[in-house]
Amino acid sequence: MTHDHHAAAWQRIAAAARTGGFTLTVACRACAEDLEADFAGATLVVAGELRVLAAATDERARSAEDAQLVTGEGPCTDAYIRRIPVGAVDLHQAAARWPAYAPLASEQGARSVLALPLALGGLAFGAMDLYRCAPAPFSPVQRQRACAYAPILALLALQEHPHLLTNGPAPTQRGPQGYPPTVHMAAGVIAAKDGLTPDDALALLRAHAFRHNQPLLHTAEQVLETHRLD
Repeated sequence: MTHDHHAAAWQRIAAAARTGGFTLTVACRACAEDLEADFAGATLVVAGELRVLAAATDERARSAEDAQLVTGEGPCTDAYIRRIPVGAVDLHQAAARWPAYAPLASEQGARSVLALPLALGGLAFGAMDLYRCAPAPFSPVQRQRACAYAPILALLALQEHPHLLTNGPAPTQRGPQGYPPTVHMAAGVIAAKDGLTPDDALALLRAHAFRHNQPLLHTAEQVLETHRLD
């Protein structure tokens, strides 16, 4: 059965690649369609610290994945640390589990989520998240099929981000806490302009993104362009 799921996953991705190219985003879209997910995204973790959005099927996925970067919590973090599929049938009932992430993801229409670790051998480097707009669990067969997609997506992630092969070991006690360089650069601009510490400037940047319902990277890019938080 596992072999059948794996072969079917390859066939789905190969068919999608004929028109969209053999990319991680195309593979995420094929996986989402196959498993009746409404949108999907993949977030990579560099050296156990730095999160990088690697794929998103649409803007809802991009925002839901960015919510994990902003809050530092969510199914991606849990799947990455535990190296097992992690899910929630209804994010409206997951506030105790992910108090900051769950409401942000819900604002994008997400109700159910299934996160799959992206790992090869002993190297874990992120997770793919499948979202549904209804509180409907993924069936056992769909979860098996999802696990068949995971190693294929992991291979594509390494193909597009080969530097992941040189990462150090991931931390064992906590999730990834870092941000892309653009975010740190923007925080540095705010810190220098307003006389803040780097940590306070980063907190201000995150708060602004949260308050205006913007992706953190978008807010950071605006700061680098205008040298201010509008």
